[in-house]
Amino acid sequence: QVQLAESGGDSVQAGGSLRLSCAASGYNYRNYCMGWFRQAPGKEREGVVVINDDGIPTYADSVKGRFTFSQDNAKNTLYLQMNSLKPEDTAMYYCAAGLSGSWCSVRSRVFQEFRYQYWGQGTQVTVSS
Repeated sequence: QVQLAESGGDSVQAGGSLRLSCAASGYNYRNYCMGWFRQAPGKEREGVVVINDDGIPTYADSVKGRFTFSQDNAKNTLYLQMNSLKPEDTAMYYCAAGLSGSWCSVRSRVFQEFRYQYWGQGTQVTVSS
């Protein structure tokens, strides 16, 4: 059973930075595509970044150039470095894992939530202006 646990959420001012972590267990990272999603109050959950089993990331346009996905396979931990934060980045951030497949390299598919079988509980990020 794959388990995911996010941490690192906080309240920051616009322009600041945060690094989120996702501790993963019970899986072989080579078999999964991993992603970060977020959900703002009153809005649908949206994809932020997904990394395929070749280690290639796909970023949402809204975070490109500001957010960076990385992973430490030895520690089974994923990271989301968030720089130049904006108030519109305020959301609950979730880590997710989906069994790998060709979909994970297709931009139009990587952010489809039904492809992810495992989700963390989320960590809150609040950005004030």
